[in-house]
Amino acid sequence: MNIMLFHSIYGLRPAVRAAADRLRAAGHEVWTPDLFAGRTFETVEEARDHQEEIGKDELLKRAVLAAAPYSERGLAYAGFSLGAAIAQTLALGDDKARGLLLLHGTSDLAPNASVDELPVQLHVAEPDPFEPDDWLSAWYLQMGRAGADVEVYRYAGAGHLYTDPDLPDWDEEAAEATWRVALGFLETL
Repeated sequence: MNIMLFHSIYGLRPAVRAAADRLRAAGHEVWTPDLFAGRTFETVEEARDHQEEIGKDELLKRAVLAAAPYSERGLAYAGFSLGAAIAQTLALGDDKARGLLLLHGTSDLAPNASVDELPVQLHVAEPDPFEPDDWLSAWYLQMGRAGADVEVYRYAGAGHLYTDPDLPDWDEEAAEATWRVALGFLETL
Protein backbone atom coordinates (compact mmCIF):
# COMPACT_ATOMS: atom_id res chain seq x y z
CA MET A 1 0.00 0.00 0.00
CA ASN A 2 1.16 3.55 -0.73
CA ILE A 3 0.69 5.65 2.41
CA MET A 4 0.88 9.42 2.85
CA LEU A 5 1.52 9.97 6.59
CA PHE A 6 1.09 13.47 8.03
CA HIS A 7 2.71 14.64 11.27
CA SER A 8 1.00 16.22 14.27
CA ILE A 9 1.10 19.85 15.34
CA TYR A 10 4.49 19.09 16.94
CA GLY A 11 6.08 18.64 13.51
CA LEU A 12 7.94 15.78 11.86
CA ARG A 13 9.23 14.28 15.11
CA PRO A 14 11.03 10.96 15.67
CA ALA A 15 7.72 9.24 16.52
CA VAL A 16 6.39 9.97 13.03
CA ARG A 17 9.56 8.63 11.42
CA ALA A 18 9.36 5.53 13.65
CA ALA A 19 5.72 5.01 12.61
CA ALA A 20 6.73 5.28 8.95
CA ASP A 21 9.50 2.74 9.54
CA ARG A 22 7.00 0.39 11.20
CA LEU A 23 4.71 0.72 8.17
CA ARG A 24 7.62 0.14 5.78
CA ALA A 25 8.64 -2.98 7.72
CA ALA A 26 5.10 -4.26 7.10
CA GLY A 27 5.68 -3.87 3.34
CA HIS A 28 4.15 -0.45 2.68
CA GLU A 29 5.63 2.48 0.78
CA VAL A 30 5.37 5.55 3.01
CA TRP A 31 5.89 9.27 2.52
CA THR A 32 6.12 11.67 5.48
CA PRO A 33 5.89 15.22 4.16
CA ASP A 34 7.24 17.92 6.45
CA LEU A 35 4.53 20.57 6.44
CA PHE A 36 6.51 22.72 8.90
CA ALA A 37 9.75 22.86 6.83
CA GLY A 38 11.96 21.31 9.50
CA ARG A 39 10.44 22.96 12.56
CA THR A 40 9.45 20.79 15.52
CA PHE A 41 8.06 21.85 18.86
CA GLU A 42 8.21 20.75 22.49
CA THR A 43 5.01 22.45 23.65
CA VAL A 44 1.55 22.53 22.13
CA GLU A 45 1.42 26.30 22.64
CA GLU A 46 4.52 26.91 20.50
CA ALA A 47 3.25 24.46 17.92
CA ARG A 48 -0.20 26.07 17.77
CA ASP A 49 1.37 29.53 17.31
CA HIS A 50 3.40 28.19 14.40
CA GLN A 51 0.38 26.47 12.86
CA GLU A 52 -1.64 29.68 13.08
CA GLU A 53 1.26 31.64 11.58
CA ILE A 54 1.30 29.31 8.55
CA GLY A 55 -2.50 29.21 8.29
CA LYS A 56 -4.89 26.37 7.50
CA ASP A 57 -5.06 27.10 3.77
CA GLU A 58 -1.27 27.08 3.39
CA LEU A 59 -0.98 23.81 5.36
CA LEU A 60 -3.57 22.17 3.11
CA LYS A 61 -1.79 23.52 0.03
CA ARG A 62 1.50 22.02 1.24
CA ALA A 63 -0.22 18.70 1.92
CA VAL A 64 -1.88 18.61 -1.50
CA LEU A 65 1.44 19.39 -3.20
CA ALA A 66 3.14 16.62 -1.23
CA ALA A 67 0.48 14.05 -2.13
CA ALA A 68 -0.13 15.06 -5.75
CA PRO A 69 2.83 13.17 -7.31
CA TYR A 70 1.58 9.90 -5.75
CA SER A 71 -2.21 10.21 -5.77
CA GLU A 72 -2.59 8.42 -9.11
CA ARG A 73 -1.23 5.30 -7.40
CA GLY A 74 -4.19 5.21 -5.01
CA LEU A 75 -3.02 6.40 -1.61
CA ALA A 76 -4.03 5.50 1.89
CA TYR A 77 -3.97 8.76 3.80
CA ALA A 78 -2.92 8.73 7.45
CA GLY A 79 -1.99 11.22 10.11
CA PHE A 80 -1.51 12.09 13.75
CA SER A 81 -3.92 14.64 15.31
CA LEU A 82 -3.54 17.74 13.09
CA GLY A 83 -2.09 15.42 10.46
CA ALA A 84 -5.19 13.22 10.75
CA ALA A 85 -7.39 16.23 10.06
CA ILE A 86 -5.29 17.03 6.99
CA ALA A 87 -5.32 13.39 5.86
CA GLN A 88 -9.12 13.30 6.19
CA THR A 89 -9.52 16.43 4.07
CA LEU A 90 -7.25 15.05 1.34
CA ALA A 91 -8.79 11.57 1.34
CA LEU A 92 -12.32 12.94 1.00
CA GLY A 93 -11.17 15.02 -1.96
CA ASP A 94 -9.27 12.24 -3.75
CA ASP A 95 -11.47 9.84 -5.72
CA LYS A 96 -8.53 7.42 -5.96
CA ALA A 97 -8.01 7.27 -2.16
CA ARG A 98 -7.81 3.66 -0.96
CA GLY A 99 -8.27 4.29 2.75
CA LEU A 100 -7.96 6.69 5.65
CA LEU A 101 -6.17 5.96 8.94
CA LEU A 102 -6.80 8.61 11.59
CA LEU A 103 -4.67 8.62 14.72
CA HIS A 104 -5.79 11.01 17.45
CA GLY A 105 -7.87 13.34 15.31
CA THR A 106 -10.64 14.14 12.89
CA SER A 107 -11.81 17.18 10.98
CA ASP A 108 -14.95 18.93 9.83
CA LEU A 109 -16.60 17.53 6.74
CA ALA A 110 -17.79 19.64 3.86
CA PRO A 111 -21.60 19.45 3.62
CA ASN A 112 -21.33 17.91 0.15
CA ALA A 113 -18.56 15.40 1.03
CA SER A 114 -19.09 12.11 -0.75
CA VAL A 115 -16.98 8.97 -1.06
CA ASP A 116 -17.67 5.50 -2.38
CA GLU A 117 -17.37 3.23 0.68
CA LEU A 118 -13.96 4.63 1.65
CA PRO A 119 -12.51 2.46 4.46
CA VAL A 120 -11.80 4.68 7.48
CA GLN A 121 -10.28 3.73 10.80
CA LEU A 122 -10.03 6.13 13.76
CA HIS A 123 -7.95 5.54 16.90
CA VAL A 124 -8.56 8.03 19.69
CA ALA A 125 -8.18 8.36 23.46
CA GLU A 126 -11.19 8.08 25.73
CA PRO A 127 -11.77 10.72 26.88
CA ASP A 128 -9.90 13.05 24.55
CA PRO A 129 -10.17 16.81 25.15
CA PHE A 130 -9.64 17.51 21.45
CA GLU A 131 -12.13 14.86 20.28
CA PRO A 132 -15.08 15.01 22.74
CA ASP A 133 -17.78 12.35 22.64
CA ASP A 134 -20.49 14.58 21.14
CA TRP A 135 -18.09 15.69 18.38
CA LEU A 136 -17.09 12.09 17.61
CA SER A 137 -20.72 10.98 17.44
CA ALA A 138 -21.59 13.75 14.99
CA TRP A 139 -18.42 13.09 12.97
CA TYR A 140 -19.20 9.37 12.77
CA LEU A 141 -22.72 10.04 11.48
CA GLN A 142 -21.47 12.60 8.94
CA MET A 143 -18.79 10.23 7.67
CA GLY A 144 -21.41 7.51 7.26
CA ARG A 145 -23.71 9.86 5.35
CA ALA A 146 -20.75 10.79 3.11
CA GLY A 147 -20.38 7.11 2.21
CA ALA A 148 -17.39 6.11 4.36
CA ASP A 149 -17.10 2.70 6.01
CA VAL A 150 -15.93 3.79 9.48
CA GLU A 151 -14.42 1.87 12.40
CA VAL A 152 -13.67 3.71 15.67
CA TYR A 153 -11.31 2.43 18.37
CA ARG A 154 -11.21 4.18 21.77
CA TYR A 155 -8.44 3.79 24.36
CA ALA A 156 -9.63 4.44 27.91
CA GLY A 157 -7.25 6.46 30.03
CA ALA A 158 -4.77 7.20 27.24
CA GLY A 159 -3.63 10.77 26.56
CA HIS A 160 -4.36 12.58 23.30
CA LEU A 161 -1.13 11.73 21.42
CA TYR A 162 -0.59 8.41 23.16
CA THR A 163 1.45 6.85 20.31
CA ASP A 164 4.36 9.32 20.71
CA PRO A 165 6.88 7.95 23.26
CA ASP A 166 8.53 11.39 23.60
CA LEU A 167 5.37 13.12 24.85
CA PRO A 168 3.66 12.97 28.26
CA ASP A 169 0.57 11.34 26.64
CA TRP A 170 2.58 8.18 25.77
CA ASP A 171 0.74 4.98 26.60
CA GLU A 172 2.70 1.95 25.44
CA GLU A 173 -0.17 -0.53 25.78
CA ALA A 174 -2.63 1.66 23.86
CA ALA A 175 0.00 2.47 21.23
CA GLU A 176 0.81 -1.19 20.58
CA ALA A 177 -2.88 -2.08 20.41
CA THR A 178 -3.40 0.76 17.94
CA TRP A 179 -0.58 -0.42 15.69
CA ARG A 180 -1.77 -4.05 15.72
CA VAL A 181 -5.25 -3.00 14.59
CA ALA A 182 -4.02 -0.33 12.16
CA LEU A 183 -1.58 -2.68 10.42
CA GLY A 184 -4.38 -5.21 10.00
CA PHE A 185 -6.60 -2.48 8.54
CA LEU A 186 -3.93 -1.39 6.04
CA GLU A 187 -3.48 -5.00 4.91
CA THR A 188 -7.13 -5.06 3.83
CA LEU A 189 -6.86 -2.04 1.53
